Amino acid sequence: MINKLKDHKGFIKYSKNTSWLFAERILRIVVSLFVGIWIARYLGPEQYGLFSYALSFVGLFAAFATLGLDGIVVRELVKNESKVKEIIGTAFYLKLLGAIGVLLFLAIAINFTSNDRYTNILIFIIASAIIFQSFNVVDFYFQSKVMSKFVVYANIVSLFISSIVKIVLLLNEAPLIAFVWVVLFDSIILAIGFLYFFLKTSNFNLRDIKFKKEIAINLLKDSWPLIFSGVVIAIYMRIDQVMIKEMLDIGDVGQYAAAVRISEAWYFIPMLLGSSFYPAIVNAKKTNEKLYYSRLQNFYTFMVWLGIIVAIPMTFLSNDIINLLYGSAFNEAGSVLMIHIWAGIFLSLGIACGKWYLTENYTKGALKKAIFGMVLNIMGNYILIPIYGIQGAAVSTLFGHLAANLIYDIFDHRVRGQLKYKMRAFLPIYLLRKIRNEKI
Repeated sequence: MINKLKDHKGFIKYSKNTSWLFAERILRIVVSLFVGIWIARYLGPEQYGLFSYALSFVGLFAAFATLGLDGIVVRELVKNESKVKEIIGTAFYLKLLGAIGVLLFLAIAINFTSNDRYTNILIFIIASAIIFQSFNVVDFYFQSKVMSKFVVYANIVSLFISSIVKIVLLLNEAPLIAFVWVVLFDSIILAIGFLYFFLKTSNFNLRDIKFKKEIAINLLKDSWPLIFSGVVIAIYMRIDQVMIKEMLDIGDVGQYAAAVRISEAWYFIPMLLGSSFYPAIVNAKKTNEKLYYSRLQNFYTFMVWLGIIVAIPMTFLSNDIINLLYGSAFNEAGSVLMIHIWAGIFLSLGIACGKWYLTENYTKGALKKAIFGMVLNIMGNYILIPIYGIQGAAVSTLFGHLAANLIYDIFDHRVRGQLKYKMRAFLPIYLLRKIRNEKI
């Protein structure tokens, strides 16, 4: 099997692309964890909680700025190679308009919160970074061409500069707001990097970045359910910290955020696998239905067991890991990590199934399942946080992901067929059979 894969051009192409992404993400995780934990220990639970709350509050609305275009743009770039310039240009301006809309909304919304002026300033600084995320369309272009090494170059440069700035701030005992400004600085540096490599490696020039009304209409026609789906997902990914602040206190937000940072540290793996292999799934759909569903099943199985392999050891080592990394000041975070880590299994499965939603153009279903998970998560928070504190929020997150990515399929006839593939993915016997038959 290995020898066959070595001679398979498609496998080599996609594995090289994934290797670039994986290497960059590993480097980012190592550096970000080191610097991020240093920042958390320096700020302490309350200041770190305020920082995390500001990030989470912005995260509730930032998803709207993407306009649900990310996967749609990659799909259209793969399908319509003759219209690459028009698609990239139109997507850029749509995302820019979405970012401006979010900023205007936040500028008004923060005046109606119970936050103090300082907290609102932190929120608005972080939100300003959304403008520069419009340049992420470059990432979509490289994804469609399976040329992610250029995205990796831009990310590494940004990571290096950002880390140096943060370390300088730490050594000079800078205030919290200085670290908040770095969030905006990161986005600017990354946007410059994206633009540089895009113009250097493609036949584009700045005059090609034009808005095409008909393309915009077609993109938004498919993406509008994903706009709301992205917002809904952002809510049930970040609402915990906002609700903890309102129902408990900012110190509890810091404890919870510390655990979540460790729990979500490996999420880059299913996300980059989804991005890298999505073109292969789209191509299989166009050419061979049997191959299409075989790839989906293998993808589901791999993602589920990836999550299980991560969750089991973390369950037993959670308290030791928190004490080692954050110190005794974050002693409540261990029990949260022990629960929260299991949500990654269903999140990974959701990322894999999300490619099916996009390929089948069933974006309305993606929206409905996201709403389903969000509602149950919020309800769980209202019930469990007053009783069990931040551990209750972790349970609600776990159940929200399970509900959205597994239970929802029972109620939607168009997705129900995917349920058998998902259930097979959890079976050790099925996994071993696939390995023995050399099909994974």
